[in-house]
Amino acid sequence: MTPDFALRLGWAAGRVLLRRLNERSGDDVRGARPCVVIGKDTRLSGYMFESALEAGFASAGVDVLLVGPLATPGIAYLARTFRALAGVVISASHNPFADNGVKFFSHHGQKLDDALEAEIEAELDEPLACVASDKLGRARRVESASGRYIEFCKSTARLANGGLRGLSLVVDCANGATYQTAPEVFRELGATVHVIGNTPDGLNINQECGSTHPANLAAEVRRRGADAGIALDGDGDRCIMIDASGAVVDGDQLLYVIAEERRRAGELRGPVVGTLMSNLGLALALEARGVEFERARVGDRYVFERLQERGGIIGGESSGHLLCLDRATTGDGTVSALQVLTAMCDRDEPLSSLVAPVEKCPQTLINVRVGRGAADALMQDDVVAQAVSEVEATLGGDGRVLLRPSGTEPLLRVMVEGRDGEAVERHARRLADVVDQRAAV
Repeated sequence: MTPDFALRLGWAAGRVLLRRLNERSGDDVRGARPCVVIGKDTRLSGYMFESALEAGFASAGVDVLLVGPLATPGIAYLARTFRALAGVVISASHNPFADNGVKFFSHHGQKLDDALEAEIEAELDEPLACVASDKLGRARRVESASGRYIEFCKSTARLANGGLRGLSLVVDCANGATYQTAPEVFRELGATVHVIGNTPDGLNINQECGSTHPANLAAEVRRRGADAGIALDGDGDRCIMIDASGAVVDGDQLLYVIAEERRRAGELRGPVVGTLMSNLGLALALEARGVEFERARVGDRYVFERLQERGGIIGGESSGHLLCLDRATTGDGTVSALQVLTAMCDRDEPLSSLVAPVEKCPQTLINVRVGRGAADALMQDDVVAQAVSEVEATLGGDGRVLLRPSGTEPLLRVMVEGRDGEAVERHARRLADVVDQRAAV
């Protein structure tokens, strides 16, 4: 991504969003001056892209509210609060600092639909032209953004009067967008909080820290004798946790805890939705509680869509991108952690006890490099299909097979899951060999 592209993207998005606004009579975003909210994580390049996007939106006649470093779900929340045309986040999530990108949220705080994204992409090809000078957008900083978001996060925790008092937590902010907000949320609710990964320098986001690198957090939890650790990612929409023994608790296990807490409270609606990569142990644990479980395609967008279709409220991915649609409109690592901490307090049980019903099944994932565009054909190949059928017959009801093309690389991902780890690895390697051989034909 270049500054030139970011400038054109802001201009194109501004034009399309204004056009959509004019088509919606009486919409609640209509105000004196249409605006967008722009936030970012802590990457050095965020300053550059923030300025370029600001110029692009202003040239289209859209005001800009700049909030600085703030979690992605915080921008989604503020887009609703300020009745903006959209929320815009400059971030590459859990990726290294050299990467960057742009995420959009609607004025409802949800990701843009495919049709609107396609319209913006088409507008990028149009000649860039500014509105008249008296119609140019204005920009201003919003100093209250962090405080507003902190209060929102706190409001999602249905805690007893004692709050989180008595809990000792270690919070890893991944040197990212939550370094100013997440620790305050937990402190203000009464927990004793020690923070790591809260000294961003523009280059160290996600570097050996956060949800993708939990080893340091686990060591710190053990060293301090804390009750739990919370690992967020660079833009704050993911969360995994560490129990008091230092064991990693992933998104599948956290999803179970949140769903079970809603079930016990009589608040669970619809099925719990995971993805094709969600562990079989999660499905079995939920089914044992009488909770329906469904799988969507990999990606929080598809989890959200399925929840909407089925009237569900709880879903997510193994990576820790969890959706609690009765609390927030998008995945929020801080909000997700609060739901788990609430369960710990309400039931007066450690995290290890809450996740014990999820007996994770061994998974083996092998990436097979194939020719570009060949993955879909290989999935339909008769020899490959026969090999998959044979493995599925062997596993019976105690396992499953998944072949999935990578969305970004010329790879076909071969995953086998079951109760017997050695058998799972053996089957996965056999299938990977078959795919590799057929790819060479």
